[in-house]
This record gives sequence, C-alpha cells and structure tokens, in this order.
Amino acid sequence: MLRGVIICPDKDLSADLQDTLAETHRIGIVRALDRYPSEVDLVRFLRATGPDVVFLSVESVRTALELATRIESQAPGTQIVAIHRACEPDTLLVTMRAGIREFFARPFELDATQQALHRLEELLQRTPPTIASTETVLAFLPSKAGVGCSTVALNTAMMLAQVPDTKTLLADFDLNCGMIAFMLQMDSQYSVTSAVENAHQMDENLWEKLVKSFGQLDVLPAGTLAPGFRIDALQIRYLLEFARRNYKVICLDLSGMMEKFSIEILHEASQIFLVCTPEVPSLHMARERLRFLRTLDLADRVNVLLNRTQRHTLVPIAEIEKLLDVPVYMTFPNDYLGVHKALTSGKNVNPSSDLGAGFRALAAAIRSGGKQPEPAKSGFMELLRSRKKPAAKPGILVS
Repeated sequence: MLRGVIICPDKDLSADLQDTLAETHRIGIVRALDRYPSEVDLVRFLRATGPDVVFLSVESVRTALELATRIESQAPGTQIVAIHRACEPDTLLVTMRAGIREFFARPFELDATQQALHRLEELLQRTPPTIASTETVLAFLPSKAGVGCSTVALNTAMMLAQVPDTKTLLADFDLNCGMIAFMLQMDSQYSVTSAVENAHQMDENLWEKLVKSFGQLDVLPAGTLAPGFRIDALQIRYLLEFARRNYKVICLDLSGMMEKFSIEILHEASQIFLVCTPEVPSLHMARERLRFLRTLDLADRVNVLLNRTQRHTLVPIAEIEKLLDVPVYMTFPNDYLGVHKALTSGKNVNPSSDLGAGFRALAAAIRSGGKQPEPAKSGFMELLRSRKKPAAKPGILVS
C-alpha cells in the first residue's frame, strides 16, 4: 500500500478526498496538513512521514507550485497530485506545465481515482522516492545479562552525539530490564512500546513527546517492565524508517534474549556490537551468540567488544579471539568507581578517564568506518577449550 499525505487548507476538501482514498484500499493517508508549510516545516514534514504521494491543494496556485518544487528537491521521486474544488482549465494547464501529472477535483469519482493511483504505482515502481536517510544503525547486543552492554551503548551514543551535526538516537529495546532511563535518571511516561504502537502514523509532533533530548542525543527509554509485549517486524521497519530520516546515527540497546523483534533489528543494523567480558560464562555465551548470528548470515556485521578488562587477565585476548573465531574489535578497562559515579549523577562516564577514552575511540572508529585492529598474538588456548566430558577435577571450563 502506498503512503500518502495531504496538504490542503480546505478541511472539507481534504475530508472528502480522504473518504474516497479509503475506499480504494490502495493508499494510506498518514498525515493531513491543513496549511501550507514553511520551507523548514516542509523538510520536517517529509522526513517524518516519508510519503510516496503528496496530495497538494492548488487553492493558492503560486504557493502550491513553490511547494511542489521544494518537495522534488527534498524528496526526489515523490509523486505530487494536485487537488482542487473544481477542474478549472487555467489551473489545470498551469499545474501540467509545472510537471504535475495528476489532477483530482470534486466530485472525487472512485473509478477515476483507482486508475490514477494505478498510474502512480507504476511510476513509483520505476522511480521510488528518495529522502536522505542514514545507514548508521548500530545494535548493541550483550553476550549475557550484566556485561555492561547498556553502559557501552549509552556512552558511545553520547560520544557520537558530541560530534557537530550528528543528531543521534539511543533507543532501549530491552523490554525485560531496560537500564537506560535509570542510568540517565529519566522520568518519562512514554517509551519504546509507545513508539512501536504508533509507528505506522509517527510524525514529528508525536516523536518529540516520546523522546527526551540531551543536547544532540535523543533517548527513547524502554519504559516499565513489559516482557510479554509483542512487536512485529512491520512496526520495527516503520519506526526505523522514521528514525533513519531524522538522525545521523541510531544506537539500539538490545536485551540479548533474541526476541523476534530483536532479530529484525539485527537484520536492519549496519553494525552489531557484541559486548562480553573476560569471564568464562560470558565468553561461552558470546560464542553461542556468534554461532546463531552466523546462521542468520549476520556474522560479517559483528564486532566483539571486550568490556571490564584488567591489566593482568587470566585469559589472554589472543585466546579469546581463538575461542570466538573473530578478532576482538576493542577493549574497555574495568572502572567500577567511574561507572558508579556516572550512575549516581545520571551522566556519562568521565570522558577524560581511561574508560571514557575507550568510548571516544569507539565513536571515532564508527564515524570513520575504521577497520578492526590487528588480532593479538597467541597464548595458551587450553583454558577455554570446550569440554567433551565433565572434568574430573575442578577448573575453569566452557561447555
């Protein structure tokens, strides 16, 4: 079904058109604007709605044609249909000369509307609309609960948002135990669940109520515990399409439970950051996550982040890389006190600390599309070899 919007100061004309379009079952009107928008408002309107077709009132021919030119500039390929109370020859001629191919006038006949929509569908199949949108969609996936994935996601998003002209979104999709709102001391009645419920009709006015802004960073919290809340793939796509048009960077914090909607998000992500710690249970689960992601053909998007590392670790990084069969993309030092101070103040980790420098380095790598670092030299692998049978004496084993 096509996505349509109406720009028409005449509310009665707009209502009549919406009734006729609803009967066709070929186009859904996602927004009706009862005024001619300014240039700035038009850009926001197009990014929010992402229409295939704009039904534009030519009540004021000059204003309408100026808007049509701006629409073509901001969203090439978007089809424009002129609408008017009557089919006046002079108005029809002017709109045709301006390149507007379809003209709807009262009374809106169903058969003629169906035929026009069919022609528009054919045009859109050949030349779909193109609205500027980001490809930088980052999914942060924990190997298991408690590895600090939300800390990494939050601080990386904050570092990215500090770059000029880098509007960033951080959305908490951990419906089981979302921590972002707690970490930022947010108190909001809206959440991710509110956003997905309204994803098909999202606009800039509703969005501003759902998110909380911290400079260039907008945060969409997980809200109250909702483990049974269902999110379907179409809702995720609508929501991410909206976000792609309105942000330079999108950071998505996942639960690690591999819900169906999480898998949909992983498919939409340009990069997947798998966060784990040097402890054996975490590494074991990271390996299982990687195995599963390979079955989804997503392994090439995964970067492993090793959190809470110590100067002298029991397991060398080289052994971790052998166990996971991928290089460790980046490591972050253990800084319990620094993270605690950030939590109690509702802010990010001190950027001048070693941990803060690590998050800044990750943000820089994301911005530059940096390559993975060279893998570390090998050490003794046997500590993390998977066991075929239970060991006879105590030790550190991965099953």
